[in-house]
Amino acid sequence: MGFAKTYSAQPSILGARIIDVEVDISKGLNAFTVVGLGDKSVEESKDRMASAIKNSGFKSPKQSNQKVVISLAPADFKKEGPVFDLAMAIAYLTANEELFFNPDGKIFLGELSLDGKLRKISGVLPAVAEAKKKGFTEIYLPKENAREAALISDILIYGADTLEEVITHLSLGEGSGEEETDAECFEAEEKNNRFHKSSRKINNQPKTKIEYPDEENEIDFSDVVGQESAKRGLEIAAAGGHNIAMYGPPGTGKTMLAKAFSGILPPLSFDEIIEITGIHSVAGTLKGDLVSVPPIRAPHHTASYVSLVGGGTIPKPGEVTLAHRGVLFLDEFPEFDKKVLETLRQPLEEREISISRARGSITFPANFILIAAMNPCPCGNHGSKTKECICRAIDLLKYQRKISGPIMDRIDMWVEVSLINHADLSGKKSDKQIKNNPKIRTRIAAAREMQKVRFANLKRKVKTNGEMNSKDISNLIELSKEVKDILDRSAVKLGLSARAYHRVIKLARTIADLEKKAEIELPHILEALQYRPKN
Repeated sequence: MGFAKTYSAQPSILGARIIDVEVDISKGLNAFTVVGLGDKSVEESKDRMASAIKNSGFKSPKQSNQKVVISLAPADFKKEGPVFDLAMAIAYLTANEELFFNPDGKIFLGELSLDGKLRKISGVLPAVAEAKKKGFTEIYLPKENAREAALISDILIYGADTLEEVITHLSLGEGSGEEETDAECFEAEEKNNRFHKSSRKINNQPKTKIEYPDEENEIDFSDVVGQESAKRGLEIAAAGGHNIAMYGPPGTGKTMLAKAFSGILPPLSFDEIIEITGIHSVAGTLKGDLVSVPPIRAPHHTASYVSLVGGGTIPKPGEVTLAHRGVLFLDEFPEFDKKVLETLRQPLEEREISISRARGSITFPANFILIAAMNPCPCGNHGSKTKECICRAIDLLKYQRKISGPIMDRIDMWVEVSLINHADLSGKKSDKQIKNNPKIRTRIAAAREMQKVRFANLKRKVKTNGEMNSKDISNLIELSKEVKDILDRSAVKLGLSARAYHRVIKLARTIADLEKKAEIELPHILEALQYRPKN
């Protein structure tokens, strides 16, 4: 009868927290309890753990006449999920003097099946990052999670298939072995293929270059006939991280343009890849080992406000957080419930979303580019020269009122996507039209580089012009008298709010960046003003 302690971690969108797993075994009538503010899945861990231990060749905790208490500390912190199964099993076997090893510097993560196999879990990346931050040197987890965990440098990742493999490795007291310095994970077999080790060391950046997705599998801008003004608007949006709305009749290419937008976005930095992968890992939406390209989220217009911004009894992330560092595409924009659209106010302005509930409050990251697509009216023919609008006046007014002034104010660009001449649709692409994306990406990359230099000395992290606040604009952007006079007169004529006024300046700065101009000139500010909504 004895006591033992191991370590695990509770992942979350904003990081993770190290959890002490303590086991005390004492004489008495058979009892088995788990304490420490765990949810139902944590409470059920004792049954999974007991069966896994029995099927791994040891005596089940429930077959012994003893009292077992498992404590997950700190006790006032909510524990969720099956991630603690492996740590609890290892701690129990150590307390029961069936396993001898030094737990210092080791983290155990993983769900146990009844036959002792380790199942894949969510939230591995933030858990490993926090473990490294706290000085841990080894992570034991399911083999399926090993490649994801190995994105974190300078910490050994051990991926196992079963509980028995972990026990065997710990019992043998194997050394850490050699580290892999290539950018790819590797798997080495030890002890007759019973244990797999996956390890990786990366110095800030991956050894292999992160490439754009295969062009052949994407919609290129050249696939959309005409719509040069919309393409220009999307290029500016990508260069400066600006929100954009496209409006026009059905079938003019708005959705295709939005899909092609992903092909012109700049590549993610390694830090952004780690950040985004961590978010999707915790949310359970991770496909593959990592998210290497900007995420594109496109919820249906019937989505609830909770699914869009997050929420629940215990706050969970929504689409705006899953689109972090990427794109949120809202097709049929006015068809979303007005309450849903109004919830976008904070993330569009603050680049984050605060969720408050009775059981907790949390702030999730939500720095995304909004692309909205909409028809001019419910039937789609309002203002058309070739088709008659059949909408009633009350329906048209209701449709237009779905998008409030504050939401319109937070969208930097409003671009019309008009009907295309049918004769142009059947025309063959010229050589100049084929594969426009690489050329556009080159211009966007140059503009982003100018912004990187511009924001290099700021204390807070700003990557694009769209992220600037009024203080940044005042300190970093100086307008000539001619440009300022035109802007001020236009602002009065158009009735621009202070927010819209600053957004015009940020947009003009991006237009100037695309032309590699050090100062905002008159054509830049005039073009930026053209993208304000027409009243």
